[in-house]
Amino acid sequence: MKTTLEAMRGEFPLLANKTYLNSGSYCALANDVKRAFEAYMDDRLAVGANWDVWVAKNEAVRGLVARLLHARPDEIAVTASVSAGLNAIASAIDFSGPRNKVVISDFEFPTNAQIWHAQEPRNAEVVHVRADESGYIPLEQFERAIDDRTALVAVTHVCFRNGAKLDIEGIGRIARARGAKILFDCYQSVGSVDIDVTSMEVDFLVGGMLKYLLGTAGIGFLYVRDALVRELLPTHTGWFAQENITAMDITANRPSPTARRFEAGTPPVVNCYAAEAGLELLLSIGTPAIEARIRELTRRCIERLAAIGWPTVTPRDDNRRGATVAIPSRDSAGLADALMKRDIVTSYRDANVRASFHFYNNDQDIDALITALDALKPRFAPQG
Repeated sequence: MKTTLEAMRGEFPLLANKTYLNSGSYCALANDVKRAFEAYMDDRLAVGANWDVWVAKNEAVRGLVARLLHARPDEIAVTASVSAGLNAIASAIDFSGPRNKVVISDFEFPTNAQIWHAQEPRNAEVVHVRADESGYIPLEQFERAIDDRTALVAVTHVCFRNGAKLDIEGIGRIARARGAKILFDCYQSVGSVDIDVTSMEVDFLVGGMLKYLLGTAGIGFLYVRDALVRELLPTHTGWFAQENITAMDITANRPSPTARRFEAGTPPVVNCYAAEAGLELLLSIGTPAIEARIRELTRRCIERLAAIGWPTVTPRDDNRRGATVAIPSRDSAGLADALMKRDIVTSYRDANVRASFHFYNNDQDIDALITALDALKPRFAPQG
């Protein structure tokens, strides 16, 4: 499989000119995805409004996401973003009773926390689970926060700032034991790890296409466990959330009996073309093989960093690490810029430069990063 993955590098033209370690922000563009964008333009020029094809593309994305997550298509909503999916779920939850607590963590992306704090005027109580002295959030912290007043535990799978991966299965067991529903944000993990919503026993899952799913921005997904779909009625809605999208009925809200009820308006048409192509490419390789490859690359990167005396804030434990290795610096913005001048593309958050790996990366990419960091140590390595 390693040889196959190496051969796939040729499908990403950017890799011929750049050491691309920024998939945690935006994936490298594959030839198939570029052709999908071009196919949309060809359709627009040939037909104009090609609605039958566009709706079919939206449904194709739904089916591919279901395959990816080991779910059913009726459990998938195709959304414009994670924010749209979260807002739809939030609008369907009643916080007026005694079970009004939402448990989040300090690892959340801003959107996730902001949306739940926005429910406070509706009587939601938002509780943050803090990291411990090591910078990680162990299960014991969630054990203390989740109780019989908790309506929802809404936490990220992998932290966007430091690459730490939470014990999702353990958090889920605690939540279920206390009667709370469970929502996981997998934006920083889906496509880089194998996710099975059935074995995870998750209630809701949100993610998007522009990182490890090889697609583009402006399109995401929401998984809702089948047993909950009809139980929840979102007030954040639109015409594509209706049972019959062609009815054009202005007399009532008649939501779909499937997870499509959590959608809203016109789907992101051109983004569906790109997302379909990216998902097909990813599924042709298989997420188990991708997960193993990324674990190997991130481990090797951390070991090479240690060899040059540069620490990382990302956990060394394979089970606590996602696809990103976070590299602390006294000037993270300056370091990211210095790396870019050497054709090494990274990103930075807080005081850390993020090197985010995908299956198309290899040992030569690690060599280029470590060689550059070793030369830049006097200017950018953390002090102390």
